[in-house]
Amino acid sequence: MSAAEFYYSSDSLNPIDMVETLAEHHAWDFDRMNEDQIAMAVEGQWRTYSISLALSPRDNMLRLVCTFEMDPPQEAMPALYETLSRANDMVWSGAFSFWETQRLMVWRYGLFLAEDQPADMDQIERMITAALTAAERFYPAFQLVAWADHSPEAALDMALAEAVGRA
Repeated sequence: MSAAEFYYSSDSLNPIDMVETLAEHHAWDFDRMNEDQIAMAVEGQWRTYSISLALSPRDNMLRLVCTFEMDPPQEAMPALYETLSRANDMVWSGAFSFWETQRLMVWRYGLFLAEDQPADMDQIERMITAALTAAERFYPAFQLVAWADHSPEAALDMALAEAVGRA
């Protein structure tokens, strides 16, 4: 039984309940902090990502925050911020920022929920997948700029290059 089929058999429409079902389905470590918030640890190719989703009924918004630790040297910060800006120009949903105090790279996305059409399981799974895809896609560029002294352009070109041909 898929996660969506399991969920659709229940009566609750709370998006955080759906996220918990997805986390259980994928065997992700998670902590249900309260009725409207959940935090998960998801293993990626490059590292483990911390993902939290919070529901704000007042704003009718589901907010996703995906973070990973990054402690770049201070002299790399201007180039890292330029890389963040260029990366944000390359994505359609969500955006990266760097929380300097916490030394965290952050991907944020907010989904407005319509009262007559709440979020569904597939939509929430796509949100999480998009966050992980963006983090995995741009992680190498952030590393190259911060520690290998690459320019933002060169780091993004190298990190986003796709293999051509056959081995």
